[in-house]
Amino acid sequence: MEDDNSLANEVIPLAFRLSQNYPNPFRERTRITYCVAYRTRVQITVMNSAGEVIDTLVDEEKNPGTYEIDFCVSGGFSAEVRTLASGKYCYRMEAEDYLSEKEMELLQ
Repeated sequence: MEDDNSLANEVIPLAFRLSQNYPNPFRERTRITYCVAYRTRVQITVMNSAGEVIDTLVDEEKNPGTYEIDFCVSGGFSAEVRTLASGKYCYRMEAEDYLSEKEMELLQ
């Protein structure tokens, strides 16, 4: 079964990479692009300024490729409705020994 959010599975990235979200700052929705170099479990989480996880965007084994995922203010992976305040948030990608964290800003 092929992943729906894969951009280009025919081009295998040479390294793991977490890109800066776009747009940033954002209001309702922002897109995060990431690369997976080989088949492994990938986890991408969003945290508030206190370091608390507020959403898990990805938590599954992924094939090599480049992927996009949207972070929406109005709902999460768990489909629960939430209210987020304006401010800075972090998102983190973990895959094997790869760890990268980026900052994003929500404007309401």
